[in-house]
Amino acid sequence: MSNVNLKAHMERRAKDPSVRIPDWARRPTFIVASVIVAVFFLISLFPGLFAHGDPLEINVAQALQGPSRVHFFGTDDYGRDIYTRVIYGARIDLEMGVLGVIVPFAIGTVLGLLAGYYGGLLDNVVMRIIDVLMAFPFTILVIVIMAILGPGIQNVFIALWLVGWMSYTRLVRGEVLRLKDVEFIQAARVEGFTDRRILLRHLLPNVISSSIVYGASDIVMTMLTGASMSFLGLGVQIPSPEWGAILNEGRAFISYAWWITFFPGLFLAICGVGFSLLGDCLTDILRRKGR
Repeated sequence: MSNVNLKAHMERRAKDPSVRIPDWARRPTFIVASVIVAVFFLISLFPGLFAHGDPLEINVAQALQGPSRVHFFGTDDYGRDIYTRVIYGARIDLEMGVLGVIVPFAIGTVLGLLAGYYGGLLDNVVMRIIDVLMAFPFTILVIVIMAILGPGIQNVFIALWLVGWMSYTRLVRGEVLRLKDVEFIQAARVEGFTDRRILLRHLLPNVISSSIVYGASDIVMTMLTGASMSFLGLGVQIPSPEWGAILNEGRAFISYAWWITFFPGLFLAICGVGFSLLGDCLTDILRRKGR
């Protein structure tokens, strides 16, 4: 088929109403974001495919060497390979981002459903707690909890879980308040459906999409918070290969060994951009479907 005929064929297919192109396929930004996120998940699941060394191996004779063919991202003050440490650090940071969102997502969704649907005392108590806690910045609350619990990745998760549920509760509660008196919910009550069935079969599927979109963007904030705790010495402890901890180690040498802080910061930025773009694209796609 000649180029002219091929172009005409593609134009006819694009105009044919029977040929449906998925909305995401028409969004290059969504494809790029999905590729970035998929690559980082692949690195975190199989770091040995991308780096064959030991992220904790010390070789003082090769300390503070710049990027080269042997050490792609250079070495730190102990001679540890920065590339290997950054690759293995992806697993820890993505764990903090994903697990730090999943638990608050579940807790907030349940509380938002119950508070919005039943109202009354439960709604008042939940919302007053949220109003008090949200008067303080998210990161400050996490730092306070970490200062009480002490450093360690387990305590990072606990702090993120104790603080992160509030946004999901408010989001889901607002959607439930908007939908609980519409016709299909009233019809379900008339049919004698139990509250459990109404909540799980009718309300939850209609309010969960906004929380999923918010969760995709919230992963970025959670990762940055976890890395910040490690940078401050409250999270993952040195010498664990975590991006924030590597940044903390490298700040003392930033004037003459820039690569120690540059590459983990670059990976953190790229990963954050990927999840942010993914969240924005999901918002646009769901909004278009809603219309």
